[in-house]
Amino acid sequence: MVQKSFRKFFFVILIFAFLLSLPVSAVDKKEGPKSKKPPVISAKDTLRINRVSNPRLSPDGQWVLYSKAIRDMEDKDMESTTHVWRVRVDGKQRRQMTYGSESCTSPSWFPDGKKIAFLSSRGKAESSRDRREDASERPRNQIYSMYLDGGEAWQVTEHKEGIQSYEISPDSTRILFTARDPLTEEEEKRKKEKDDAEVVDEKFRMSHLWIYDIDKKEATQFTKGEFTVSDAHWSPDSKKVAYVTQPNTKVDEDWNSDVWLIDIDTKNYKKLYENPGRDASPRWSPDGKTIAFSSESHASSNTWYDKLYLFPASGGKPKILLKDFDLNYGPSIWSQDGRRIYWATGDRTTGNLFSVDIRTGDIKKITPPRGSNSQWRLSNDGKRWTWYHSPSNWPGEIYAADLDLKNPVRLTDANPWLREEKIKLGKVETIKWKNSDGQWIEGVLTWPVDYKQGEKYPLILNPHGGPSSARIESFSSSNQFFAGNGFMVLQPNFRGSSNYGQEFLNANRGYWGVRDYDDCMTGVDFCVEKGWADPDRLICYGWSYGGYMSFWIVTQTDRFKAVSPGAGLANLYSMYSTTDIPRYLAWFFGTPWDYEDMYEKLSPIRHVKKVKSPVLIMHGAIDARVPPEQSVEFYQALRDLGKDVTFVRFPRERHGIREPRHQIDRLRRYLFFFAEHVNLIPVSEKKEEKVPKKEEKKKDK
Repeated sequence: MVQKSFRKFFFVILIFAFLLSLPVSAVDKKEGPKSKKPPVISAKDTLRINRVSNPRLSPDGQWVLYSKAIRDMEDKDMESTTHVWRVRVDGKQRRQMTYGSESCTSPSWFPDGKKIAFLSSRGKAESSRDRREDASERPRNQIYSMYLDGGEAWQVTEHKEGIQSYEISPDSTRILFTARDPLTEEEEKRKKEKDDAEVVDEKFRMSHLWIYDIDKKEATQFTKGEFTVSDAHWSPDSKKVAYVTQPNTKVDEDWNSDVWLIDIDTKNYKKLYENPGRDASPRWSPDGKTIAFSSESHASSNTWYDKLYLFPASGGKPKILLKDFDLNYGPSIWSQDGRRIYWATGDRTTGNLFSVDIRTGDIKKITPPRGSNSQWRLSNDGKRWTWYHSPSNWPGEIYAADLDLKNPVRLTDANPWLREEKIKLGKVETIKWKNSDGQWIEGVLTWPVDYKQGEKYPLILNPHGGPSSARIESFSSSNQFFAGNGFMVLQPNFRGSSNYGQEFLNANRGYWGVRDYDDCMTGVDFCVEKGWADPDRLICYGWSYGGYMSFWIVTQTDRFKAVSPGAGLANLYSMYSTTDIPRYLAWFFGTPWDYEDMYEKLSPIRHVKKVKSPVLIMHGAIDARVPPEQSVEFYQALRDLGKDVTFVRFPRERHGIREPRHQIDRLRRYLFFFAEHVNLIPVSEKKEEKVPKKEEKKKDK
């Protein structure tokens, strides 16, 4: 009898152990066993990830300044504060340089290497955490300085407006900076009285160039007029400045920028190059004789990628390089001897570094570790790099390496908690498949945490924004959030993506929702055919152009159990006149007045009657890039048609969701919406249940 009871008990234990070993996707919502939360990324954890950026090598090449943003998870608003850190190029002697409740950003070295500078709004307005919608009402950054060996920082500038960017002159006597034009007394008065009606496109708050004399402690304005200035840089002899102008501050005017030169002593201004297209990112050669900049011949041309122009600083015709280089270019990084120019760009599903010999035009690829590679800086002696690198399996860090990128050294350790808490992450890799036209398409696939071969998992299709952008194998907290909850995530680089050449990028001009849709769906089919994805548990979501694709997909197929378009384009016709980038839209289609049929045909709203899947729409309430009315149109149509739809609008948010609680809310909404429709139990989150208060029963008298 005892032996039989023991066998029964042992059998129950085996069954329970088997159930615990099942992947999340195999556990039914109603019958799944309760277990302790595994160490995976939660929605709140995605905000715990500290971020490093802006590496700056010291003049002697031995130290690196960088910025580190840390979020206070105990603060009620969960706001982040950025501070300046330093570290040796061997990764040792890491030290925080600035402190306090106000952020300190944009670190820079004085040429002697003994002092540093940074931007901060210390002591200005109320707090850098002020979330008022009008940027002009927020705290205004000024330039501060401090010694490298520590001590209290001191304020350098007291400009009326916030300083946007700055650069210290090579001779250490002056600092150039850009700042917005201040309001006049009359404008200030009208603003306070709310008598501030504006005529559209007739008045702009331009940014202009100022130069601060360090000894005299005074700033002089060097540009004025109906244009706005950015990206200003000193010549090596501290006598001239190269800078970029646009006719106004509208985002769309990026296509119409020019490079100018100013002689500081004579105040002689000269446009570097007459070109109807974009000229940008001027960079001086080490000897000051040549200026490299990126240029695009014409805003309405068939080309998207910029080319490299080398322009004599004294005047003359430019030398054009990279005519046959079929990826994007810029900005330039000069070698110490002035013979080569380096630049970083996306290359398929990674970021690579390239260089060109300015005499021969020979191009060389220098391959860093796979992932996101950006913010490159070359030491003054031309022997060492520092840059930001984000691999697929860890948040981004600052690295240093020799010129050929051998023996890279990680300088920062921004997120030790991931290691200390033994957080599990899903594997990330590039996969490829053939579309219906027989072309190879690539995508980034994030596998579920603890993936078990032979199991089929719910698949999330996540088209990227743009469409002229691309997914690369870099760390994504949101993808890891879904992977930790049992989902597989596919991010296709469909036709129209960058990183694959001009022809590939041009392939969806006039074909939105056609060729890219085919590339996405054949990618889904590939994952199903390989036995990875469960064909009965498919999900789709995306943001911006990914929102357009989600709107489009839900009108074209009922294969997806749930679809969530975010900040998506539903009606291309109305989108053209209400977005802040109409010229970008026209690059793909022309104007609606000339190509009305195309705008109508490729608008998801025209196919809304075919929607069968449940839809969750999300949008920022003051989005100027894709106005929220785009989502309103689609939502109202689905409501009228009696479809299953929910619309979530985030107050104060623009095109990207920035407020911490909104970010958490969005991720949790995704998870519960997706999980509900694929019969999945979320691992990292629990729905907050509102339990009604118990009412005391009245005793009968």
